Amino acid sequence: MKVTSGDKTIQQILDSGYFKIPRFQRPYSWDRENIEDFWNDTITENEGDYFIGSMVVYKLEDYKFGLVDGQQRLTTVTMLLSVIRESFKKHGFEELARGTQNLIEKSDLDNQKHYVLQTETSYPYLQEYIQKYDDPEIDTPLKEEEKNLEKGFYLLKSYIEDAIDSITKDSTISNEKKKDLIKKKLIEIRNKLLKLKLIFVELDNEDDAYIIFETLNTRGKDLRVSDLVKNHLTKILRRKNKNVDITKDKWQESREIIEGSQAGINMDSFLLHYWLSKYEYTTQKKLFKLIKKTIKKEKAKAFLDDILYSSKIYRGIQETTYKNWNKHELDLKDSFDAIQLFKVRQAIPMLLAVMHEYETKKIKLKHAKDIIKAIEHFHFIFTAVTSQRSSGGISLMYAFHARKLRSASDVNEKLKELKNLKKKLKEKLPNKEEFLANFSEIEYSKNITKQRKLVHYILKKLDSYNQLKSNTGNVIDYNSMTIEHILPQNPKKQSPDDKYHGLIGNLILVSSSLNSDKLSNKTFEQKKAIFRKSRLILDEVILNASTWGGDEIKTRTKNIGNLCYEEIFTF
Repeated sequence: MKVTSGDKTIQQILDSGYFKIPRFQRPYSWDRENIEDFWNDTITENEGDYFIGSMVVYKLEDYKFGLVDGQQRLTTVTMLLSVIRESFKKHGFEELARGTQNLIEKSDLDNQKHYVLQTETSYPYLQEYIQKYDDPEIDTPLKEEEKNLEKGFYLLKSYIEDAIDSITKDSTISNEKKKDLIKKKLIEIRNKLLKLKLIFVELDNEDDAYIIFETLNTRGKDLRVSDLVKNHLTKILRRKNKNVDITKDKWQESREIIEGSQAGINMDSFLLHYWLSKYEYTTQKKLFKLIKKTIKKEKAKAFLDDILYSSKIYRGIQETTYKNWNKHELDLKDSFDAIQLFKVRQAIPMLLAVMHEYETKKIKLKHAKDIIKAIEHFHFIFTAVTSQRSSGGISLMYAFHARKLRSASDVNEKLKELKNLKKKLKEKLPNKEEFLANFSEIEYSKNITKQRKLVHYILKKLDSYNQLKSNTGNVIDYNSMTIEHILPQNPKKQSPDDKYHGLIGNLILVSSSLNSDKLSNKTFEQKKAIFRKSRLILDEVILNASTWGGDEIKTRTKNIGNLCYEEIFTF
């Protein structure tokens, strides 16, 4: 590996050629804090000869380099130059604006213009809206990288405007003098930026760049497993056509699927959960080394294809509105929504494996429903109600059975693994006494709202069970129903029983119109008469009660708890 290095100013670097961000690099990701630190360090507090780190490149051809390290800094420098150019234009300094543009865009030996910084992931936003001298000619949707670029550009613009405002708003200075001071201030900022120094490291070829990229990132604080995995795949899956980069395109599609989600998921978590669903158990910290060791050239294409396929499943099980569920799959959707409500993460590798096997037609829908419902019911008791501490053993259990499921050679072996997992889940269930003790403490009221979604879920499951058992045939939209307090939250007279009004035993689901229009603060007998006329199925405690207070609420709470543990949430 041949490496040459030396210190250069930003101006010398921009004058030396064109810089292309290679396909293994991550998108621009600096946030407000990063840009604010950059501005303060390089402009506000810089008194000359300020060093901003290193820049690592490899030679593509004469005067053209691939950028390995320093992408975030060089992109920010380009944005700041673009802001300075715009300010020169705004205040009438056209020649200075053109001169600044020559640092952003310059002609080659054939007199063809090219941008000094060249990137594909943010095309055409960076080129049209930031680097271009004139107004943009096209509209472009803003993805995550473009949003970061837009925020960064306007933040830098606000810094420049603040610096200029201190001059324009000074009433003691004449307009002619103001224009001269604005010109000097902009030139001062531009020159400070151009005099910044870096260690410029040049490599001979792209192979060395992959090694350097990996080394720099595995040792740096900004390590992202997904960046390193992308680097590894693009290194061993070289493109065969200069104009077509299938590896990068597939990776980018996977990334956009995952990071376009509203569920707060990211590529690093996805890669770990994907790995655990198919390969040996590991941690986030050790994941890349294991992937690099396991995924060699002969396995890389299949690995990348499976990542792309699995990314869609992964997003669908955590953001159920992403997937188009058919009417037979709606039970799966409900289970995934419940598991998200319980904030369960340990089960994700298993859920991913089950859905992968179902969607590739290796297990039937009924088998997928059965095991996912079992996981839902287990975590309702284990996580949502009794708040058990999930040791590493739970994660290991799910990863182990996910791996066994995906590697099983035939459907009988796969079903055996699902059966084994259900058996282990049953063994880990808390006992009924512990469940009832915790269940009796769940409450919801206007002042205690933290468990509202859980309460709604429990009441929905209770009514669904009753409707099914009674064979009513009713189709009920539970999402449109609200929680009604049988003992009012705002009684006309205070009572010792008021402390029980938030317990499950005092709650029932009703339609929103019934809740607001007909029930209000009516007496228990009046409410019961209205309940009977609705499609709700009333339990014996409500039906047999003539009055409603603390004793009835506690009895009904215990009865519902028993029913949940012994029948509704069994598996």
